[in-house]
Amino acid sequence: MTLPEAAPGARWLVACDLDQTLIFSRRSFRLPEGAAEPPLVTVEHLDGEPAAFMTETAFASVAELAGRAVLVPVTTRTLGQYRRVDLGVAPAYAVAANGGHLLVDGEPDPAWAATVAERLRAGAPLAAMLDVAARLATGGWCRLTRVADDVFVYLVAYDRDGIPDLAEVTAEVEAAGWTVSVQGRKVYLVPAALTKQAALAEVARRAGADRVAAAGDSLLDAPMLLAADAAVRPAHGELHDRAWAAPNLRVTAAPGLLAGEELLAHLNGLVCAPALPVSQA
Repeated sequence: MTLPEAAPGARWLVACDLDQTLIFSRRSFRLPEGAAEPPLVTVEHLDGEPAAFMTETAFASVAELAGRAVLVPVTTRTLGQYRRVDLGVAPAYAVAANGGHLLVDGEPDPAWAATVAERLRAGAPLAAMLDVAARLATGGWCRLTRVADDVFVYLVAYDRDGIPDLAEVTAEVEAAGWTVSVQGRKVYLVPAALTKQAALAEVARRAGADRVAAAGDSLLDAPMLLAADAAVRPAHGELHDRAWAAPNLRVTAAPGLLAGEELLAHLNGLVCAPALPVSQA
């Protein structure tokens, strides 16, 4: 991967999706058959029980990355769900609810909230998508339906294999100015105007970043991966299932928990690499 020329000491902003990119539930470890479980750090508890993990190596790599670049967790999680996660660092910026919240020192930025509210007026209202979700949830496959911070809707399946064909509902939702994404057992209905990339662009402007790197595994991550100077995705997930590729993209060799380790090592190497003149790139 060849990067554009940048001045020595260029300021990197590194945006990382959380679930199945940096952090993993036990059901998504995807360790090789017979492989021993590596030493783990619990990074999320739910109802007092461990819910998400990183390897000790990946957890240490996050601290290194935060010391070298502007590290920005970027997630589709709601604000409350994001606040359950402890990466061992306190990022100055974060993005939650797929761009619905831009957090500055852990608190939602009201100016960004007003910008999002204005942009969301362009598509169908949330109530219309709730009607779509109610129709989609029939047939016994759906365990629950939730509204996320009043900006999008998601459905949770009992089992991923039980999720029905979404071609028809995808066409309906896209015609209304929304998008569909399937991540694990969750089906998301998200306004097309609500993107991680839009919030990330605002963070990059505020942080004065010269270069941007991004990591993610889902279709909702694709715009920020495309817009980044350098991007990496794990060898699993929605993008991997579609063999999604881009000129600036690197794909990990391993899937699952070990992909998190691998992509963090790549990002740390990236932000430490000296800028090369164009003639040497």
